[in-house]
Amino acid sequence: MQEEIITFPLDNSTFLRVLSNSFREFLESGTSRSTAKLKPLHGAIARDLAERLGSDYVVFSQGYKEGKEVKIKGRYIDKAVDITVKKGNIAVAGLSVKFVMQNYSQNSNNYFENMLGETANIRSGNCPYFQIFIILDKLPYYKRSGELHKWESFTEHNAEKYIILSRDNSEIYFHTPNKTLIYIVHIPENDDLRNNEQYMDYYKTLNPSLSLTEHDYNHFGNGVILNDYESFIDKVYHTIMAL
Repeated sequence: MQEEIITFPLDNSTFLRVLSNSFREFLESGTSRSTAKLKPLHGAIARDLAERLGSDYVVFSQGYKEGKEVKIKGRYIDKAVDITVKKGNIAVAGLSVKFVMQNYSQNSNNYFENMLGETANIRSGNCPYFQIFIILDKLPYYKRSGELHKWESFTEHNAEKYIILSRDNSEIYFHTPNKTLIYIVHIPENDDLRNNEQYMDYYKTLNPSLSLTEHDYNHFGNGVILNDYESFIDKVYHTIMAL
């Protein structure tokens, strides 16, 4: 599969190309457990942020420069973070990135609860923390056998807990990220697929580019930015520069 060409700084259309590359890495690896899909995604965000911030800051992430995560000191435990920004030896921001491509419903609450817990731990340690949650608007749900049991959709019901979170005051509630980016994306659908192997083979052949969902999720408060990477990364930049 041919990779999309990525240029910097990232804008919204280029960020979609980054996500397309991440999805292709997922298809090549054949499993959602592989870290291969993370490198083009985490690495691109890390590079984009590093170039915006300049030489006074160092950014650590898989897929960028040294290609490693580093730990941020939390109030309760130190946590290896997807993307860490340091000035000198001090962590001044962390970003967590989640890209969900299959079996969402069984993990939906775990994703959310883990997000709250890790955010509280890092922010209570006096470090700004940001979340990026990316999901396909229609995704497969597999049985353990690999049979495609059903198709799931990311609905307004799924979004409800993020809507409540988006209205929290992050200056009061430390479990609330400083800012959250939710990106809901779409790939061409094929309801005839019956198992994981058919899914992988079909989309490898199709080599799809991701697009933004056409579904409407217009109820988010100020804490969540929907499908606008440029606005989100600008908030991250200004939060760090204001420290």
